Amino acid sequence: MERVYTIALDTHCAFTEVVVVTPGGRVRQRGRCPTTIPAMLEQVVRVPRPRAVVFEEGPLADWLSRGLNGKVDDLAICDPRRNHLIAKDSDKDDAIDAEKLAHLYRGGYIKRVHHPESFDRVVFKRHVGLYHDSVRQRVRLANRIMGELRGYGIFLSERSLAKKDKRTEFWRRLPPHRVIRADIRCMVTAYDAAVARVATMRRSLIRLAGKDPQIRRFHALPGVKWIRAATFYAYVDTPWRFKSKQALWKYLGIGLERRHSGVGPEQVRVPRQVNRMLKSSILGAAKSAIASRNNPFADQYKRWIHDGVTLRNARRNVARSQTAVMWGMWKNGDVYRPELVGVAAKAQALVFSGNDG
Repeated sequence: MERVYTIALDTHCAFTEVVVVTPGGRVRQRGRCPTTIPAMLEQVVRVPRPRAVVFEEGPLADWLSRGLNGKVDDLAICDPRRNHLIAKDSDKDDAIDAEKLAHLYRGGYIKRVHHPESFDRVVFKRHVGLYHDSVRQRVRLANRIMGELRGYGIFLSERSLAKKDKRTEFWRRLPPHRVIRADIRCMVTAYDAAVARVATMRRSLIRLAGKDPQIRRFHALPGVKWIRAATFYAYVDTPWRFKSKQALWKYLGIGLERRHSGVGPEQVRVPRQVNRMLKSSILGAAKSAIASRNNPFADQYKRWIHDGVTLRNARRNVARSQTAVMWGMWKNGDVYRPELVGVAAKAQALVFSGNDG
C-alpha cells in the first residue's frame, strides 16, 4: 500500500464528517465542516501530501469531485453497496462511517464509480437520465389511470388513453358520480402533462444527439436510433473504462458471471447489479434489429435459432454483438461496417449458446 494520507468524507446536505488517517493507519484528525467546496478544501489542504480523498457515490458526488479535483493525489468515488456489506457489523454514526471508509480505501476494498471528466458530458448524461425518468413517470401515470378505470369495469390500453379522441367511450361508461369524474379528470390532466414533457425532452435530446459525431455513427446501426445511441454514449462515457468487451457486457447486464463452490455444479447467470437503463436500451435495440430482418444482426439471430439456441439467449447474443460493434467503432473511431458484423461473433457463438437465464 502506498504511503498516503487518507481523507474520508461522509457528506450530508448541511455538514460533512471528515476523518484523516495517517499512512500507518492511525486516525490523525476528526472533524465536521459545512458541505461547501471552500470549507472542504480548507480541511483538505491542511493534510500533508501525498493525500487521497474518498467518499461514496450519491447526488453530491459529481459536484464534490469537480470541486476537490486537482487538490489531491487520488480522488476515489466508491460504490456504497459494497461498503455497506463490509462495514455494517458494528456501531454506526457519521464519524464512524467516515473512519471505516478510510480504512476500506487503504485496504483496497472499495469499488470505484466512474464519473465523466467533461462537465458538458455530465450535463448531457443528466439530460438523458431526465428523459428516461419522464418516460417512466408517463408510464406510471398511465398504469395508475388504467388501474383506477378497471375498478369500474373499464379496460383500455395506454395507446387508447393517449388518443384524446378515443376517450369519449370511457368517459361515457364512468359512473355519473361527481367525485369519481373529478379524480379521473385530475389524473388524465397529469398524464397529458407527462406526455407533453416526454415529447419536449425527446426533441431536445435528439437535437443534442445529432450534434455529436460518435452518436451519429452509433445511429447507423440497425435497431440503434437516436435515444438508444445517446443513452449508450452518455452512460458508457468512454470505451477505455472497460478492459474487455466481456466487462462491458456485464456492466450492461447482457454478459455472464460464473459462481462455483466446493464440489457443487458451476452456475452461470446474468449479473444482477447492472445498469438497468443500458440493459433495457441495448435489449430493445436487439429486438428492433431482429424485427427489421434485413441486416447482419437479424441474420445472426436466425443462425443461432437454427443451431438450437433459445429465443431469449439468441436475442441476448444479438445485443452482445451490437455492443461489441459499437465498442469497437468507438475505440477505433470507425464507422459501421455491415460486412464485419459477426466475424468475431462466429468464433464465440458456441460459448454463449448455453442457457444463461
